[in-house]
Amino acid sequence: MTFGIIGSGAFGTALSISLSSTNKKLILWTRNQDVVNSVQEIRENRLRLPGYILPQNIIVTNDINQMGNCSIILIAVPMQQLRSLVELHRSSLEGKILVACCKGFEVSTGQGPTSILEMASNKTAVLTGPSFAADLASGFPTALTVASKVEGLAQFIQSELGTETLRLYWSDDPIGAEFGGALKNVIAIGCGVTIGAGYGSSSRAALMTRGYSEIISIAPYFGAKPETLSGLSGLGDLSLTCMSSESRNYRYGLALGKQQSFDKNITVEGTSTSSAIILKAKEFKLDTPVMAAINNLVVGKISVSVAIQSLLSRPPKKE
Repeated sequence: MTFGIIGSGAFGTALSISLSSTNKKLILWTRNQDVVNSVQEIRENRLRLPGYILPQNIIVTNDINQMGNCSIILIAVPMQQLRSLVELHRSSLEGKILVACCKGFEVSTGQGPTSILEMASNKTAVLTGPSFAADLASGFPTALTVASKVEGLAQFIQSELGTETLRLYWSDDPIGAEFGGALKNVIAIGCGVTIGAGYGSSSRAALMTRGYSEIISIAPYFGAKPETLSGLSGLGDLSLTCMSSESRNYRYGLALGKQQSFDKNITVEGTSTSSAIILKAKEFKLDTPVMAAINNLVVGKISVSVAIQSLLSRPPKKE
């Protein structure tokens, strides 16, 4: 069986390296000719994941038609680019098993990745959980969730993609898996802000916990199962992202807290997700003070000190 991976960013590249350990044929598609040239010359993606060698059973190409040979296609592109990619290459994706490896909600519609992939196929799933690209590429033990509403599909993907170091758990709740993977990025920004502003680890722990409580409380309104969010795609991913400077969202929050600039070329999904979730929360009339404060910070409406005060001055309540 041949697997396809669309997207040659750090995660897509790392995923190809991790899956290559099973000696299956992998096709990694990229729009970037520099990535193709780099891999052909030195078997390394110098642009996105330098220092990690891509084994010979990984074919890197910018010919999307090669996806036609793949039974399972994993899509690892930024969330806000997903719809345009599916619309542009729908003919190459139709009828395939499509696995979303991006996290977030589309700002314009509030939809998660599997809903967008359904424009091209009725066999969709999401792969998510606590995983940094460098850890995957290094072969460190990693556990992720693969979720699909199609009966038996998550189990099939689990059996095909698992490796000696990549352990997959299946779920029939793709909305919950997407929900946790998306909202943990928002909370991670806030956690980065607390450390960047010098408020200390206790403040970060409080923000992370109350943020997680918000995620759990609003999950049912979006069709997500709260119990899914206690697993790898929820609490697991939240823990990793909120406490490590390897997280882009956490680093962005650090820069906000320190009132420093941040590289605009680095994708920070939590910024757009914070706006999308606040719009949906208003639609359902949900109380999300932590995520609202983070969104107000991201869009520049308030300062860090005002954000903190807005949370601390709320009326006392039962936990």
